[in-house]
Amino acid sequence: MNLKKTHLFTLYIFLSIGLLSGSLLIDGCNNDKSNSTYVLTGNIVADGKNLVQINCQRCHALVPVNDLNKNVWKYHTLPSMCKYFKVSSYLGGYYKNEKDTGGLSLAAWQSIVAYYEKMAPDTILSPAKPSPLINDWAGFKLKTPPPVQGKCFTTMATVDTGTDNIYTSDRLSNVLTEWDKNFNMRKVATLPSTAVDAVFKKNASGASEAILTCIGVLERYDFPNGRVLEVSLDAKKDTARPVLIATDIDRPVQTIEGDFNHDGLTDMVVLGQGGLKGGIYLYTQAANHTYTQTTISEKPGAVQAIAGDFNNDGWTDLMVLFGSVDEGLWLFENDHKGGFTARNLLRFPPVYGSSSFQLADIDHDGKPDLIYTCGYNYHDSRILKPYHGLYIFKNTGNWNFKQQWFYPIDGCTKAIAADFEGNGRLDIATTAFFADMKNDPAESFIYFEQISPFNFKAHAIPISKYGRWMTMQVADYNHDGKPDIILGNYSTGYEFQHGFTPFWAKNIPFIVLENNFKK
Repeated sequence: MNLKKTHLFTLYIFLSIGLLSGSLLIDGCNNDKSNSTYVLTGNIVADGKNLVQINCQRCHALVPVNDLNKNVWKYHTLPSMCKYFKVSSYLGGYYKNEKDTGGLSLAAWQSIVAYYEKMAPDTILSPAKPSPLINDWAGFKLKTPPPVQGKCFTTMATVDTGTDNIYTSDRLSNVLTEWDKNFNMRKVATLPSTAVDAVFKKNASGASEAILTCIGVLERYDFPNGRVLEVSLDAKKDTARPVLIATDIDRPVQTIEGDFNHDGLTDMVVLGQGGLKGGIYLYTQAANHTYTQTTISEKPGAVQAIAGDFNNDGWTDLMVLFGSVDEGLWLFENDHKGGFTARNLLRFPPVYGSSSFQLADIDHDGKPDLIYTCGYNYHDSRILKPYHGLYIFKNTGNWNFKQQWFYPIDGCTKAIAADFEGNGRLDIATTAFFADMKNDPAESFIYFEQISPFNFKAHAIPISKYGRWMTMQVADYNHDGKPDIILGNYSTGYEFQHGFTPFWAKNIPFIVLENNFKK
């Protein structure tokens, strides 16, 4: 099997879905190096602040006390964190039992609890939008396939730009489905679990194939039943039989191709997001087209990666975003010996729920800037968070980033930049799976029209009634030279707001926003 490198916008359900990008505050904090020698002064603020700074940054960036409200700290976050400091909780109280040796003393932990109870705000206010949302269609036209029977749980909706067919995968059926230009559907293959990512290519004979990443368990459990498969897309009469490439992976969410060892053969990198376990794995291809697996990183939580020669040494590197455990952006530089050297570029507090990123030169200065979203919101702190949204970090050189722009979007999960209007300026499309669907459903899809560098006009495209968007891809679906947008509808589940009835369509698997901008 001769794998050729293909660059497509891929879908990561944090879940990648970002669903899967989860921002579990406590992941990875299992250490026995808690500082138990700190002498308490009796000052609640001073003691708590010092103990938090000493102990809580060992495994992740510090979470500011005002990033969560008092009740979340008291009833969710702190009871979840205490066990990682060898303290037990029960009915709102804390104690040390015989097994709780080491870690923090009970007095030290109680000082931390008292600090959050005193300093955390009762409520967190949502910030004002930098510019108001304009409710219009901008330059897009809606196209939908016929409704299907039953509810849709679309975990992938993507386009093979070689054939213009759309391919979807649904969690309920675990089927890969093909949709032609007229939305006629065909079952391509039955999968071991739902697919969340696809790489399309032609094989040596010119036949169309897809490399599918099947996540296994959608929820963040440590159960390594994920698979990477190759599926023929040309069989028209019978469903294809997938060919197994990689197996026993902790919740894989993305597969990337590239010649990472300079031998002329295409290798693969698979992100095993996992839960408390996971990693980044390199599959090196041999001359007989078999693969050997090695581990690039044992860090769980990876939600998205981009391959490229980021240090201009002629070798393919990786840039990876982690959305749980130690959240942040890392550059893995190829060491030319089959391994990689990790360099942290940005680190985010573990309540951000980092969900996607893209490199794009927003200001046309020759250096790719960072487009970043955060908004996974289905773990210990299911409240709307004012720091969730769309960020742009300016590249100041050598992959050093400085925040340049922010637009708050509750539960933002994906952003893709493209020149939708054909005027030479990059615009940005965003989705928010964890949007405030109760009070502000328009933010579930926002189109940002770039007026000038780092200056955007925000359009709320009125599509919230057609679905709840877990996936997004940008591609020239109709071959008119303009990028279109495909959104996948995961219609039921992961609902974190109470007191309202979901109003969106449950039986439309995806929609297409056809680009009708006039060049």
